[in-house]
Amino acid sequence: MTKREIRADLTDIRYYYTHKPMFDRAEDTGFKNTVVKKTEKYGAYMSRASPKLYALFCALYIEGKTQRAAAQEWGVTEGHIKNVNRQLHQYLLEEIAKEEKDNASCENTGFSG
Repeated sequence: MTKREIRADLTDIRYYYTHKPMFDRAEDTGFKNTVVKKTEKYGAYMSRASPKLYALFCALYIEGKTQRAAAQEWGVTEGHIKNVNRQLHQYLLEEIAKEEKDNASCENTGFSG
């Protein structure tokens, strides 16, 4: 997975949480969008993240705050938030790469569990 794909996923996740009531209503009718699975996957990655990265993920992608709003709320510069957001993207890139490597290793050994 590339950084561009991660940014696209994060945009989808932000959209999902911004419009969660609509997604919940659709799911109640039996329709479940693929973004729901994406939010669960990224939630698992973030459960292992540092508190700082986790907090930023929540602020930007779940609560839908801008980087400027997060910076004001945290009492830091917008540049600091941008830096932490880059760290967040790098963390996700590494976590996904690890998972892909583990999955490839399991496939090569014939192990499916």
